[in-house]
Amino acid sequence: MPEIVRQFVTDHTQLFVSAIILGIMIHVVLVTVAYMVYFERKISAYIQDRIGPNRVGFDFGLPFLRFLRGCLGLGQPLADGIKFLLKEDFTPNKADKVLFTLAPLVIIVPALIGFAVIPWGGVWEMPVMNVPMIGQIGGESIVMAGAAVNVGVIYLIAVGSLGVYGVTLGGWASNNKYSFLGGLRATAQMLAYEIPLGLSLLAVLLLTASVLPHEIIAYQQVNGWLVFSQPLACGIFFIAIMAEANRAPFDNAEAEQELVGGYHTEYSSMRFALFFLAEYAHMITSCAFFALLFLGGWSVGPLWFLPDLPAETSSLLIVGAKFVIFLTKVILLICFMMLIRWSIPRLRYDQVMAMAWQAVIPISLAIVVMTAFMVYFDLRGIVPMFLVNVLMTIGIMLLLPFLPRTNTNAPIAMHGSRFRPIAGEEVLTVPTDAMAIEDRPIEGSRPTT
Repeated sequence: MPEIVRQFVTDHTQLFVSAIILGIMIHVVLVTVAYMVYFERKISAYIQDRIGPNRVGFDFGLPFLRFLRGCLGLGQPLADGIKFLLKEDFTPNKADKVLFTLAPLVIIVPALIGFAVIPWGGVWEMPVMNVPMIGQIGGESIVMAGAAVNVGVIYLIAVGSLGVYGVTLGGWASNNKYSFLGGLRATAQMLAYEIPLGLSLLAVLLLTASVLPHEIIAYQQVNGWLVFSQPLACGIFFIAIMAEANRAPFDNAEAEQELVGGYHTEYSSMRFALFFLAEYAHMITSCAFFALLFLGGWSVGPLWFLPDLPAETSSLLIVGAKFVIFLTKVILLICFMMLIRWSIPRLRYDQVMAMAWQAVIPISLAIVVMTAFMVYFDLRGIVPMFLVNVLMTIGIMLLLPFLPRTNTNAPIAMHGSRFRPIAGEEVLTVPTDAMAIEDRPIEGSRPTT
């Protein structure tokens, strides 16, 4: 190895370790994305009383691998990937071919680089060690992240907001009115929910007084998880990351009943698959961000008086344990998102936007003011912060009846309808036929004599 490269690695141990972690985590995220699709299909099948994928194993049709046939359907992600690679890649005639091809790349790149600042393994006190062809490295504290940058969580906010450009480009370049409407919806939704996302993050940063991810986790080790100190900010942040990822009930950019398929209507083959790959990768990044801010990251003690893993360690075994704990929290949060998708119907687009501007943004502003007030008076402990959140929730509930309301589902006052009958007319809204009101349709259809 050239001397200049050896000297660079020796002087930049953090960069060297971060490059290794980044290479490992890219593959971990891609494998996780593949099996998140499998989990989604299994969870939806369970909720709908079906079986889900259970046929495709890893036998590849070979007799000597027959024992891997079936295998709980764990080969389904591989089969889906091969199918997407072999399908015809179709481009509409009047589409902007350059932007049409560029859009999936624009959406996938931010999704795959956002997790770089997540400290999956905490801080490792790296001992001095000899690396072949390089020499001695180590003897310093290493943040186990793909990029140990000083801007910390600000990087996540900046990168996460870039994904909407891919959605907008894909909708516009398709030369399809439904795709274009889906792109416009995604843009407006991102602008609306980026504000409460940033404000709830600001409430966390005011409390922890740091933008570095590992320091935010260290604060929660001492003071308890922020899900207890900031429950309102936690809820708003979770709503915002679901809206940013276009997950149900906020998936209006691809509403099948209204927009056929939304921004990806004209896409096929692997370009179509990249949009969904980006969606699940964005879910992983946003859930890792949520776990970092509110669930203590790799911390196992939700309250400050419970035993926990050390913030800094020289043991790679503990670093591995931290990674497993962190990733487990992320997977559980993703499964919770999937549970929401298959349990709650999609909100109407006007309801989504009205909720953002008339409810979520004002509440998040009030949370920031309340947090600043508590920090100023040095009342940032878990008990006073929880109590002030409870008081704020009660205040919101008491104020709610006095706020103006609009009923967009009110029936139109059409003369002659059942809501405004003509004078002297009797309107019946219940069935009168005996068969229609029979509670036992089979018995009621049989002759009585």
